[in-house]
Amino acid sequence: MRALLLVNPKATSTNRRSRDVLIRALGAAVDLTVEETRYRGHAAVLASTAHAKGFDAVAVLGGDGTVNEVANGLMAAADRPALIIIPGGSANVLARALGLPNDPVEATGAVLEALRDGRRRTISLGLASWDLDETGGDVSPGDAGAGGGSRYFTFCAGLGYDAEVIRAVEGLRSAGYRASPTLYVNTALRHYLMTNRRHPAMTLHRPRRAAEKGIFMAIVSNTAPWTFVGNRPVNPTPWAGFDTGLDVIGLRRMGLPAMLGLIRQIIGERTGLPAGKHLVQAHDEGEFTLSAERPIAFQLDGDYLGERERVIFRAIPDALQVLV
Repeated sequence: MRALLLVNPKATSTNRRSRDVLIRALGAAVDLTVEETRYRGHAAVLASTAHAKGFDAVAVLGGDGTVNEVANGLMAAADRPALIIIPGGSANVLARALGLPNDPVEATGAVLEALRDGRRRTISLGLASWDLDETGGDVSPGDAGAGGGSRYFTFCAGLGYDAEVIRAVEGLRSAGYRASPTLYVNTALRHYLMTNRRHPAMTLHRPRRAAEKGIFMAIVSNTAPWTFVGNRPVNPTPWAGFDTGLDVIGLRRMGLPAMLGLIRQIIGERTGLPAGKHLVQAHDEGEFTLSAERPIAFQLDGDYLGERERVIFRAIPDALQVLV
């Protein structure tokens, strides 16, 4: 097997020495070519040409943002090599949702076992599309992978408060702060006092269903959990999975009692849906739209993508093969 390994040199949970160890281990199992990503969107560009260059698999050593870029690059090609994930970020949600260890060395061992045994899993993706003429930080076509107005996501998307928190964290990281669960939690607590908790702007539109208005914040999930706080999973959409359509949960209240009640229900391993009349929930949806009366912060796979007033979400079944 020929494999292309894309390495994010800024990955938060690895250093040069550990990366060299992982590269040697993978290189002993496959014919390996290594490329370091140099700019935002570079991983997508490299992944999109991997099959044409004769690679059977694209491995990525990095966090969820780099994995998202690789997934978008693979989806841009007619023939898609298999995906190999070695977690190198702070959260590594997709890798952990697939059952890989969070430690990059242990994950490499699991990947080597999958290579030896020929284990592959086919997973779905989500696709988010938005109007090209909206303001608020459009990604470039190379960054989006599927075009400037659409982008695939592997585990989640969000409109509202969670995207506002991600925007704030990205600002802190650009100022030199290190990504960590503590940084996200502290930022979320501070930013809660700043978010709009009085005037909900969003509406959920589903085919052949009445529109559901008055939503402050919406989380769209392609799998569960939504994220992790340290080792503890956060599960607002516990029925979501790679073998079904998309799930969505919307909050019609953002007051402290409603938020605390929801947090108690979603922390840890969960099987049942959160309960509450203020929640809007949908499971296994093929397509739906979230519209807003004003520009709303928007994120995909933990990457802030500006403010949007209308986003269409579609489930893309059997999108990628992953070695796990």
